[in-house]
Amino acid sequence: MFDRWTMPLTQAPLTRLARGLARWRVRPDQVTVAAFLMGMLALPLLALGWYLPALVAILLNRLGDGLDGALARLTGEVSDAGGFLDIGLDFVFYAAVVLGFALAEPAANALAAAFLLFAFIGTGTSFLAFAIMATRHGLERPRFQQKAFYYLHGLTEGTETVLAFVLFCLFPGHFALLAWVFGAACLITTATRLWGGHRTLRAFEQERRTSS
Repeated sequence: MFDRWTMPLTQAPLTRLARGLARWRVRPDQVTVAAFLMGMLALPLLALGWYLPALVAILLNRLGDGLDGALARLTGEVSDAGGFLDIGLDFVFYAAVVLGFALAEPAANALAAAFLLFAFIGTGTSFLAFAIMATRHGLERPRFQQKAFYYLHGLTEGTETVLAFVLFCLFPGHFALLAWVFGAACLITTATRLWGGHRTLRAFEQERRTSS
């Protein structure tokens, strides 16, 4: 929901950081993998109950997730392969964070974590399924030109997910409640994306039939 406002604000500082990496001949895919590995450190840290170090790992992952795209655009290395790697590793990372909280306090957190993972499946599949269809038909993404895939809006997007992870780490004793609330918001996102995606594709197909 907030990505349309936060993403333009982050592009200038990310581009400045990307220029430094470009001088060192760092490749976008290298940033993607390094950010993923850093983010995956959150899993054992969370399992051990080290929430603030885990938060640092999470934030470094999110920084790298924005930096790889900025570097790719700066160096002209934007590619489908890079976009595929980026989004695939993102979803693995998201699941790892939730699993970390389940391992930290299984009795208190496991059910809420399972529900949140269920909700993540909905947001992820609705996002990717529409991206496939949008790419097939050449649909544009006017508000998110920096995205590798067509970005269908929703109540919970990247900004909201980062904020949720921050709250999880700052208030780990309330993870279960926060996860139930955020999971419910993710299910609303899934429903609106399915409805909006179906409506958009149906309208496009009808327009194409009319014009042919």
